[in-house]
Amino acid sequence: MRNIATRSKPAGNALTSIVERFITTARQQAQIESLSVNTVIENQLSDLSELVGGYDFAKVIAAYWHGHEKDNDALKSYAIRWLRAEYSTKTEARKDLGVRTFISDASFYDSLKLMSLFVRQAGYGGLLVNLDELVNLYKLNNKQARTSNYEQILRILNDCLQGQAEYLGFLLGGTPEFLLDPRRGLYSYEALQSRLAENTFAKQAGVIDYSSTTIHLANLSPEELYILLKNIRNVFASGNEEEYLVPEEALIAFLEHCNKQIGEAYFRTPRNTIKAFVDMLSVIEQNDHISWQDLVRSVNVTQETNSDMPDQNMDKESHEELAGFTI
Repeated sequence: MRNIATRSKPAGNALTSIVERFITTARQQAQIESLSVNTVIENQLSDLSELVGGYDFAKVIAAYWHGHEKDNDALKSYAIRWLRAEYSTKTEARKDLGVRTFISDASFYDSLKLMSLFVRQAGYGGLLVNLDELVNLYKLNNKQARTSNYEQILRILNDCLQGQAEYLGFLLGGTPEFLLDPRRGLYSYEALQSRLAENTFAKQAGVIDYSSTTIHLANLSPEELYILLKNIRNVFASGNEEEYLVPEEALIAFLEHCNKQIGEAYFRTPRNTIKAFVDMLSVIEQNDHISWQDLVRSVNVTQETNSDMPDQNMDKESHEELAGFTI
């Protein structure tokens, strides 16, 4: 949980600030109610103790408070280290904090549920978890490994749909293949396919159901790619129109050149197109005697390969499943 972020610390490493805010809130409440800080902390964390892993979680937060109270930086460091899931053995966790467990791969999701309730106690609205590049699960050649990960996604989905994950939200990002592939994607797991199926009424009407579990993002249109190129040109000029490296017609000529080279793929998978445009602007910026017309004609844009597809040469499962195939 090292990358946990807040509005005041958007770049991450906000866990210590969250714990400190919880301690500050507890001290203020203790003064108002004429109670000890220990009592307030115990009362606030009592609900956590009833959940899976909650007893040790509450004990670690209490350890941080003791370190704060006694100016024991080492104890505070141990507590943050445990919350970040940086312990790898029970022996080490017990020695430093007196707890018998640590956050592992198996217990990580349960720890997220505890953390969502804890940040709520600290005064935040909840916890939003972003999981990007989930296509890496799709690339796993081992079917059992993929299934295990998909079962965890199913558990998360069920908890969210059934209200079992309070103040906890998830955003999962992946490619269409990761979702729709009936052999390797999420749709290969029947329970997930039924829950993630598209709204057929919205599909027939040609609209997007934003309340659906899955939202299919559209590819960039040529017009949107044109706006993107204009914004990149603007960045190179630091927002000063007089410093633009190329005129409007250069953007149009560049897009037309890409269209001739790789067809409509230049806006469906625009990574190579954008990189080529940035490279062209960099050359012009450093060599003002070179004309953009000459560079546009010499730009070599290749169609982006689908790096999301698994390595077929390494896919033992594919060979095993097709070993008995005959014509």
